[in-house]
Amino acid sequence: MSTTSTTPLINLARLTRSLLTDPAYFWKLASLVVLGDAVFTQLIIRFVSYTEIDWETYMAQIGIYLKGERDYTFITGPTGPLVYPAGHVLVFRFLYMITDGGTNIALAQQIYAALYVFSLILTCAIYRQAGAVPNWIMCLLPLSKRLHSIFVLRLFNDCWSVVAAQAAILAYQMGWDDLGTLMFSAALSIKMSIILYLPGLLVVLFKSKGILASLRHITTIALTQVLFALPFILQHWRSYFQYAFDLSRVFLYKWTVNWRFIREDLFLSPQWAKGLLIGHMSVLVTFGLFRWCKSGGGVWKVLDRGLRRPMLPAGLAPVTADQIATVMFTSNLVGIVFARSLHYQFYAWYAQQIPLLAWRTRYPIFFKLTLILGIEYAWNVFPSTSFSSAVLLAANTLLLVGVWFGFPEGKIAV
Repeated sequence: MSTTSTTPLINLARLTRSLLTDPAYFWKLASLVVLGDAVFTQLIIRFVSYTEIDWETYMAQIGIYLKGERDYTFITGPTGPLVYPAGHVLVFRFLYMITDGGTNIALAQQIYAALYVFSLILTCAIYRQAGAVPNWIMCLLPLSKRLHSIFVLRLFNDCWSVVAAQAAILAYQMGWDDLGTLMFSAALSIKMSIILYLPGLLVVLFKSKGILASLRHITTIALTQVLFALPFILQHWRSYFQYAFDLSRVFLYKWTVNWRFIREDLFLSPQWAKGLLIGHMSVLVTFGLFRWCKSGGGVWKVLDRGLRRPMLPAGLAPVTADQIATVMFTSNLVGIVFARSLHYQFYAWYAQQIPLLAWRTRYPIFFKLTLILGIEYAWNVFPSTSFSSAVLLAANTLLLVGVWFGFPEGKIAV
């Protein structure tokens, strides 16, 4: 074969290598991934049947709301009462209006398809800001069968809260802290699960802004929650807080993805719930004490600086975009590991974060990919089995342990 005929192949190989490994080509590869996944998502909508789970309930609840009901006790649907904060009502009121009361499922799927693509773009942007990941990791993001299903075949509300949380994290990475806080509050107003990020967010704010600024951001979150919920709070505040932020909910054993291998009576017991809560709090405190403040000289020095200089950052150096993503993703993962029950739609909470977290461990690449594959496998077994839930718990735990012994504050040094 002549040199002339092999030149195009050599150039193609070089271009492929650059796309997969050269940071300068990150957005070129990411654009191809996003475009390809957008087409793939349309094929899923076209050839895979929509499955009704909660959409009909969302729409029935909004119908009751639009008739003037503001008491959460009486806002119900086929699968039960309204158990989400007021932001959920605002989002699905909009969807109700433009989908003919929820009857235009095809349009709803297209809206969710656009939301999914936007989520993928936000994820790529977060990864780019964080850095220290090879370009080719972007190719892993479209491979989740379950995540596509959650968005365009099931139309769950989790999708909206996740995208708002992603926008918040990216805003914090870009230094747009006030916008980040507003987006975080918007995410929390849609679904309470976003509170899993809060411990990590508090660490990020305290280190980067100081105690007074942190208090201002937390106050903003609280006040915007009240603002979103004002129509309900003014009339029936007890029922609103009872249902929208119910921490005592008991989940059905038949839907659990993560605890199938334990007995049902243990799963439903208050002692089990308390044990998980203690474990959750203990691990968060341990990360706070020994991992999330190492770059600032340790937690006690960070606290000392923050208390002595309340208007200045408590950290020794600026908090990087990598630290923001890693700490907040880890905070979320801790909550997922100790969740009382994970349902299939909850995979959206962290599916797109798993590759970055895997690259914040010191595991060999093969083991990183094995963890990602194991988690995806477990979320695609329906109904869950003792084996699949054990695999999920083991993979999530190993991922968290890997971050602990790896790069819990991110890889990028200031």
